[in-house]
Amino acid sequence: MSGDRIKLEVREREELGSRHTRRLRRQGLIPGVLYGNGEPVAIVVGERELRAVMTGPSGLHAILDVVVEGKTTVHPSVLAEYQRDPIRGTLSHFDLREVRLDRPITAAVSINLVGEAAGVKTGGVLSPIARDLPAGALPGDIPEHIEIDVTHLEVGDVLRLEDVTAIEKVTFLDDPHETVIATVSVPRGFQELEEAEAAAAEEAAEAEAAEAAEEGAPEAAAEAEPASDESAEE
Repeated sequence: MSGDRIKLEVREREELGSRHTRRLRRQGLIPGVLYGNGEPVAIVVGERELRAVMTGPSGLHAILDVVVEGKTTVHPSVLAEYQRDPIRGTLSHFDLREVRLDRPITAAVSINLVGEAAGVKTGGVLSPIARDLPAGALPGDIPEHIEIDVTHLEVGDVLRLEDVTAIEKVTFLDDPHETVIATVSVPRGFQELEEAEAAAAEEAAEAEAAEAAEEGAPEAAAEAEPASDESAEE
């Protein structure tokens, strides 16, 4: 769970606009916004400090004690969103959301599939469907991720949210019956081969039946002829 608290000191941005934000990024600073109970505050923080927060023990769901430089108020917050440069992969922007620690919030919790599915050992393919799940809980109870054991899954099995063990103090918000997390299926190439073999076997069976019917027809007629002659003589 994300019960650990991390202090994050930020600086309020005095200048706005794309030219200024580009200059900040060149200096290793990441622009962001702190959304709280009042007006949003434009802030900036060092990329190294922000990365340390995101990769800490509580991951993306850490509770941050945000302090704006020059002020004493502590803003308990969570990382609401972040963006990366599509080419360099560096952090380019982030949003913090101030929270009440005694009120539930909603967050996307990532899924880690654990173990090797039994169906994979017999030639099947495990396909993850859902990458994360929306969950509601107090800020300190939001898990960094959930681990789901898939070792029992056989070929043809479908793992749904209803099959996942409940987590104390956490409520998953998706439909447990409809939400598919993972499946184990026959590889497409093997499936096409099986379908082709089944079709060939069916055609062969139909051909054998037709051939047997053709061979049996003259014999039946020959057997019927004497009976017809006898009837005529009578």
